[in-house]
Amino acid sequence: VKIVIAPDSFKECLSAPEAARAIERGVKQACPNAHTVLIPMADGGEGTVEAVLAARAGRRMRTQALDALGRSRQAHWGWLDDGGAVIEMAAAAGLEGIAPAERDALAADTHGVGELILAALDQGAKTLMLGLGGSATTDGGCGMMRALGARFLDADSQELAPGGASLAHLARIDLDGLDPRLASLNVQVACDVNNPLCGPQGAAQVFGPQKGATPQQVVHLDAALARLADVTQALLGRDHRDTPGAGAAGGMGFAALAFLRARFRPGAELVAELGGLAAALQNASLVFTGEGRMDAQTLRGKVPAGVARLAQQAGVPVVALAGSLGPGYEALHSAGIAAAFSLAPGPQTLEQALHSAAEHLCDRARDVMQLVLACRGKAAH
Repeated sequence: VKIVIAPDSFKECLSAPEAARAIERGVKQACPNAHTVLIPMADGGEGTVEAVLAARAGRRMRTQALDALGRSRQAHWGWLDDGGAVIEMAAAAGLEGIAPAERDALAADTHGVGELILAALDQGAKTLMLGLGGSATTDGGCGMMRALGARFLDADSQELAPGGASLAHLARIDLDGLDPRLASLNVQVACDVNNPLCGPQGAAQVFGPQKGATPQQVVHLDAALARLADVTQALLGRDHRDTPGAGAAGGMGFAALAFLRARFRPGAELVAELGGLAAALQNASLVFTGEGRMDAQTLRGKVPAGVARLAQQAGVPVVALAGSLGPGYEALHSAGIAAAFSLAPGPQTLEQALHSAAEHLCDRARDVMQLVLACRGKAAH
């Protein structure tokens, strides 16, 4: 019996590799001879570097970089032995490590992400997977581009201050100092957000409030991003403001499209490809996937939906395990998930659930395997 195990992380308690190993323990308890293939997953956000390194030869790198408030921090990224780099933008410019009272939507900046890209180029990177999500910024990716050599100037040819607010004064973009190695860098963006750069569904209006922006600041940032789009269009002759994903990570999607010629892919799809999930599904009897919470939103680019899509193509049934099942989770059945189970064996506090997640994941996987084996035995008679 070949069992493929491809979960996302369970937020705040288990990384994707830890979740995969817990499921494997349960499978082996029920069926010691099972052939298990572990492919930890991610959707381009937190845990992407760890998931890719679990599947591909490479190593975790650490680079000193600025956070969204301009403070130096150690940020991690992934180096693959085949010359690829994997960077989560949130490792440098994310909300993690920034207290709610410290959030500064107007000045938060993505310079540190550019520093990570420079470190990857120094290592010899030929390809880059850039995961967008969890950002503390709304600067249109200009901080990242500034670190890579671009200059964003006002009408007096003075460099703008860091952050999205100053883009309201943008008059000219100078790309003459851009790192020449970028010309041959193949950039793929892992992104599950389809928002445009500006407007009612744009980066500032939809995501600005969670980054600390007041209603007045949201209006200012939205206008500043529109100014960035205007000046960029005048320079490059291309208008990416309405391209789906341009508004991801505070507009970093826009900068990746306009200045790095990036291609956008659903994050789960890209991680599955890097991890070799499609090949692993050949001749498999069952797939386990899962994440911390599953509901109607899971169908929108989340890992279980991505795993189910590939499994359907291979004709392999999928069982999903989740910390909790929320409203609308039944829609997962139409996406190719045969059954979904929550982990908790009974009423418990959130703290208890987080503490016991690995144990419960193992138990549910064992129960599912025992049921599968019982049904196979029944069918054989």
